[in-house]
Amino acid sequence: MPLILFNKPFDVMCQFSAHERRKTLADFLDITGIYPAGRLDADSEGLVLLTDDGKLQHRISHPDSKQTKTYIVQVEGIPDDNALARLNGPLDLGDFVTKPGDARRIEEPEWLWERQPPVRHRNTIPTSWIAMTLSEGKNRQVRRMTAAVGLPTLRLVRIAIGPFSLATHPLWPGEWREVSTSELDRR
Repeated sequence: MPLILFNKPFDVMCQFSAHERRKTLADFLDITGIYPAGRLDADSEGLVLLTDDGKLQHRISHPDSKQTKTYIVQVEGIPDDNALARLNGPLDLGDFVTKPGDARRIEEPEWLWERQPPVRHRNTIPTSWIAMTLSEGKNRQVRRMTAAVGLPTLRLVRIAIGPFSLATHPLWPGEWREVSTSELDRR
């Protein structure tokens, strides 16, 4: 049962079936029978785990499994203490209330690759970076959370899922590697 770490590039669909306008996982991974354990939308980048084991897929992606997910987020504006406190939750997004998480200001990571195409730049509006760790991953949750506190997301990169991190398993966008599932058992 392989466990694959993949650094999903921007504008790639997190699916193997063909898409009429965008690249998909099939353009990068020539491995049959594997599926993503959780997804990233096309305009998000970063770590995706894939496996051929349905139980492992459920264990990684289900909120009860306690596999936290860490994101670095470039936002429009500068977060103040109130915005960070709200991001740390719980935060009411209308159709659900988020679980508490961990959000903090960070400097732009020096190791981060350039996005293609680049994020739009406006001279009159400052941008900043936030690191967010969540124990859930509802559809577009991070983007909805930052928008709810007045900090629209410009760039979203998932850098870790549970014990797997792009810091300890460096991959450039489009690269992948197989890893042992034993790291999940150490948690």
